[in-house]
Amino acid sequence: MQDIKGLRHRTLGQILDDAIEAYPDNEAVVYVDRDFRLTYRQFGDMVDQLAKGLMALGVQKGEKVAVWSTNIPYWVALQFATARIGAVLLTVNTNYKRDELAYLLRQSETENLFLIEQYQDTDFLQVLYDLVPELKSQERGHLNSTAFPHLKRVFFLGHEKHRGLYAIPELLSLSAMIDDSAYQNRQSQIDPHDVVNMQYTSGTTGFPKGVMLTHYNIGNNGYYIGENQNFGPKDRVCLPVPLFHCFGCVLGVMAAICHSSTLVILETFDPVQVMASAEQEACTALYGVPTMFITILDHKLFHKFNFSSLRTGIMAGSPCPIQVMRQVMDNLNMKDITICYGLTEASPVITQTRIGDDIELRVKTVGQALPGVEVRITDPETGDELPAGCQGEVCCRGYNVMKGYYHMPEATARAIDPEGWLHTGDLGVLDANGYLSITGRHKDMIIRGGENIYPREIEEFLFKMDGILDVQVVGVPSRKYGEEVGAFIILKKGCNLQASDVQDFCKGRISRYKIPKHIAFVDAYPMTASGKVQKYILRERSVTEFASI
Repeated sequence: MQDIKGLRHRTLGQILDDAIEAYPDNEAVVYVDRDFRLTYRQFGDMVDQLAKGLMALGVQKGEKVAVWSTNIPYWVALQFATARIGAVLLTVNTNYKRDELAYLLRQSETENLFLIEQYQDTDFLQVLYDLVPELKSQERGHLNSTAFPHLKRVFFLGHEKHRGLYAIPELLSLSAMIDDSAYQNRQSQIDPHDVVNMQYTSGTTGFPKGVMLTHYNIGNNGYYIGENQNFGPKDRVCLPVPLFHCFGCVLGVMAAICHSSTLVILETFDPVQVMASAEQEACTALYGVPTMFITILDHKLFHKFNFSSLRTGIMAGSPCPIQVMRQVMDNLNMKDITICYGLTEASPVITQTRIGDDIELRVKTVGQALPGVEVRITDPETGDELPAGCQGEVCCRGYNVMKGYYHMPEATARAIDPEGWLHTGDLGVLDANGYLSITGRHKDMIIRGGENIYPREIEEFLFKMDGILDVQVVGVPSRKYGEEVGAFIILKKGCNLQASDVQDFCKGRISRYKIPKHIAFVDAYPMTASGKVQKYILRERSVTEFASI
C-alpha cells in the first residue's frame, strides 16, 4: 500500500520509541488518585516486560488480546505491548454483560483475555467462570474450551491468583525468558499496515461488528488530532473517558504519545477527581462528552478548583449545546477547545474544529477534514457527489478508513465502496470552506451520553423473552443524557408483563445503558401502506408518552 504524502509510516512501537528517545524523562502516564507516575523511559520498560512475557507464553503475531478493564495503568501499557509483538488489542466495553462478552469472544476468535475482578454490579471473574468453566479444572496454557475453542490464555490484571488465570507478576517475570534479539526480530516483522486494534461497534443488523484498525490508521489519526490542539512535550492531557472507546485510546492516548505529552488518566469518570487531577497536575487539555462537562460545571465544588492551566481539549460523542460550550470556554478556561466528528470505522476522527475557530463554528459544525482525509456529501439514492450547501450522506476516504470488519466481508463491502469511500450513514452539509455540519444520522441510532446504541440490537435481545410478540426501540429525549432508550412492546395473547419484568430480564445480560428506561405496552404500531413500522411516529409519541416519567 502506498503512503499518502505527509503521513507517517510508523508502527505504534516506533511511535513510542520516538517519544522515549526524544523525552525519556518526561512523564508519560500519571494517576493522581494513587500517586502513580511513569516517565517515558519507565513506561517503555513496562511495555517491554509485558510484551516479552506474552511472547514467552507463546502469543503469536496476529493473535487477539482482549482487555476487559477500566482505565488502569496496565491498559495503556498493553496497548503498546501488543503492538510491539504484532498482536491485536481487542477493546472490551466495561459495561458488557455475559451475553455480550460471549458474542465478542466467539465472533472475534479471541485467543487471549485480560480482565479485572469487577466493575460496578458486574463480577467479571464470575461471568468468565460461568462462560468458561474449564478454567477451574484445566492446566493454564492448555485451555480447551467447548464454547470458545480459540481461547488459549486468560490473565488477571492484578497480583492475586485465580484458578486458571495468569497474574500480572507471573507475566512480568516470564519476560526474562525472551532475549533482546528474539524481541527485536519479532518487531522487525511488523508492518504499519498490519491490524493492531479491533473495536466492536453495533450495527443495524443488531449484531456488533469487529472494526479492524491498523498502526497506520490510528497512528496518523492520533498525530493530527494532537496537532490540531498544538500538543507538545509540555502538555498534560486529563483523560477521564474510557480507553475501550476510540475517544480514549486514539484521541487521548495516541494524540498524547505522538507528541510526547503527559497522560493524566482517571480509572473511571468522577467529577471531583477530574477537577482535582486537572488542578494538581496543571493539565493543559481535558477530554469529555458533553454530559461529563455538564456534570463538572454543575458540581457544587466546581468553584473550589483552579482551572487556569487548561487551554484546549476535545468535546465529542454527541452535539454540544452552545451555552455549555460558552461555559467550558469561560469557566474552565478552555478557550481552544475543539470538536471532533467521526466513527470507529474511520479510526475514528474524520473532521475536527481548529484552534481559533469562533464559537459558532464549534457548536454548529464539526470542523474540517483532517489532513490526508477527503470528505464529500453524496446523494443517498444515487451516490452522486452533491455541491456545497446540499444535504446528503457524509462519506470519507483516506488513510483513516478501516481495513474492514472481522470475518464480515459483505458488511465491509456495504460500508466501503469500490472507490474507497466509507459511507457513514450520517447526513450532513459541507459549506464553501469545507466545514461539516451533521444534520441527521442513522435514523434509528440512539446516542445516550456519548454511547451509540442501535435499537435493532436491543430488539433482537428482547425477542428472546417469553411473552413478547414484537418490540420497537426508539430514542427518548433526555436533558441529562441527550437520549434514553424507550421500548414499545406488543405482548403475546394472554401474557401479562410489567415494565420491571422486562428490565429485570435485561439485567446482567446486556449493558446497563442499553436497558430500556421507558417501556410502553401497545396493541399495534403505526404502519406505512407497505407494512413498515413508522418509527418516527413512535419517537414523536415517546416525547409525550414518557414526559412525566
